[in-house]
Amino acid sequence: MNLSEQLIAIIFSFIYGIVLAILYNFNYNLLFSKRKIYKIIFTIIFILDLVLIYFLVLRKINNAIIHPYFYLVISFGFFFCFNISKKLRVFFKVKTKEDVKNK
Repeated sequence: MNLSEQLIAIIFSFIYGIVLAILYNFNYNLLFSKRKIYKIIFTIIFILDLVLIYFLVLRKINNAIIHPYFYLVISFGFFFCFNISKKLRVFFKVKTKEDVKNK
């Protein structure tokens, strides 16, 4: 893997960490559904989709060669944007029946 492929993969991993933080906060709202089956299904689909998307894009960039520093860059992007996206959680909140009754 040459230097340009590594640089593109690192930039993609950082951006993917940011997207992961935003989608994690959106999924966090779905986890407070009353039905346990919804929680399980949403979590499994969420994890599988995000992992598959990462590997498919990484496959296009560098034949899906994963180095340990890609995980570090994803983690850095996730924690960089997590607090910001946590504040945006209010806007993405899924309304439940209890929320409608309380208003």
